[in-house]
Amino acid sequence: MAEFYFNTKTREVEEGKPSSWTNRMGPYPTRDTAQKALQQADARTEAWDEADAEDERA
Repeated sequence: MAEFYFNTKTREVEEGKPSSWTNRMGPYPTRDTAQKALQQADARTEAWDEADAEDERA
């Protein structure tokens, strides 16, 4: 089964591990999931930041 990675330097999806680990996010099961990796990471970070802000207010 193929693994897909999102390359944060080139902003492209790669099949396998052709680039350095320092520029890869993944593995992801599909090309589409890898393409959405940054969006998902941004959404999670935003949710965590919001939760941290709520904890600080409590």
